[in-house]
Amino acid sequence: MKQSVTKPVIQMKPQAELQFDHDNPRLVGCGIQARTPDEEIIRLLWNDMAVDEVAMSIAANGFFPHEPLIVAKEKGKLVVIEGNRRLAAVRTLLDSSLRAELASTIDVQPGALNSIQELPVIESTREDSWRYLGFRHVNGPARWTSYAKAVYIAHTHVEYKVSLEDIATQFGDGHRTVQRLYRALMVLHQATREKVYKIENRTKKSLPFSHLYIGLGYDGFQAYLDLSPEEDESESPVPRKRLGNLGEVLVWLFGDNKKGLAPVITSQNPDLRQLDKVLRSKEACHALRTGSSLKDAFILSSPAGSRLEEALLEAKKHLGNARGLVSEAYDGQESLLKIAGSVLNLAEDLHGEMESKSGRAKRQRASAE
Repeated sequence: MKQSVTKPVIQMKPQAELQFDHDNPRLVGCGIQARTPDEEIIRLLWNDMAVDEVAMSIAANGFFPHEPLIVAKEKGKLVVIEGNRRLAAVRTLLDSSLRAELASTIDVQPGALNSIQELPVIESTREDSWRYLGFRHVNGPARWTSYAKAVYIAHTHVEYKVSLEDIATQFGDGHRTVQRLYRALMVLHQATREKVYKIENRTKKSLPFSHLYIGLGYDGFQAYLDLSPEEDESESPVPRKRLGNLGEVLVWLFGDNKKGLAPVITSQNPDLRQLDKVLRSKEACHALRTGSSLKDAFILSSPAGSRLEEALLEAKKHLGNARGLVSEAYDGQESLLKIAGSVLNLAEDLHGEMESKSGRAKRQRASAE
C-alpha cells in the first residue's frame, strides 16, 4: 500500500512577525552573529547576494504564493530558515529610508505594498527540513558558497546524527563532495581549537573557503599536512606534529591581518596548483616562509636542472626578439651596444663554464668505462 504524503499547509503571516535566521549557513559565512541587527543583515544581503534583483521581481510581480517561506518556531519566534533573501527584499520595499540608504532605484507603487504586509509561509522544523534545504542549496538550483555548504553538512551530521554517506545520498552527491567539504571544515575548526590560526584575522571579509576545500584534495597539501583521508571523517584530520604546517597553510591561503601578512593566493587558477607544488619542496617552502613571492617560490620548487633549461630557453627567446628588432629600432645608440656587449660576455662565460663541466663529465664517464 502506497504511503500517503501529508501536503504542507501554507499560512499567511504578517511579515513583521518573521525573523531572520542568524544561524543560516549563508549568513554565518559572512560574519553574521546572534546579535547582528536586521538592518545590517539586509545591507549584507542587498550588497553581496543580489537581493536587489529579488526586490525588483517582487515589486513587478508581487510575492509568488506558490513559493512560501519556510519558518521554524524557536523560542516563541517564527525564524525564516528558507527565504531570508526574499524577506530582506520585502523589508527593503516597505522601508523607503532603507531604500534610499541602499541607493535603490526600484519604483514601488503604494498599492503594491499592501500585498506584501503578509507573506505565505510553511511552518516546519530544521530537522524535518534538512533534506529539502540541503538538496536546494548544496547541489540544487540555489547553491550556497562552499563554506555555507560545509557548515550545513556538519550541523546536520552532528545535530541530527545523520551519517555523511546518508547526507550525500539525500543531496544527490556522487563525487564525495560532502565528505571533502566536511573534512575541510574540520581542518578549519581544528586550527581554531588548537590556536594555530584565527579565522577572524583573515584579510578578506568573505572567506575563500573553496581554496582550502579544493587544495586539500591535492597531493602536496595532503603530504605537507599528513592529512587523514576524507573517509575517516575525523574531527582532527591533521596530526599534532603538523599543526605548525597547518597554521602556515591557512595564512598562505587567507592571510593574517594581525601579522600584516597577505595571502599568497590571489586567484585559484593557477595560484592554488602552484602552492601545491611549493608544498612538495623544502627549499620552496623556506623561500615562501621567508618572504618570497609565490611565483619565485614556485620556480624554486622545480629541480635545478629544469630551472636551468627553462632559463636558457627564456633567454634564447628574448635574444631572438631583440635580434628581430635591430633592423628597425637600432640607430647606433652606444648605450644599447654596451648592453649587447654585456649580454655577449655573460653568454660566453655561461657557455665556457658549461663546456668545461661537459668536458669533465665526459672524461669521468670514459674513465669509469
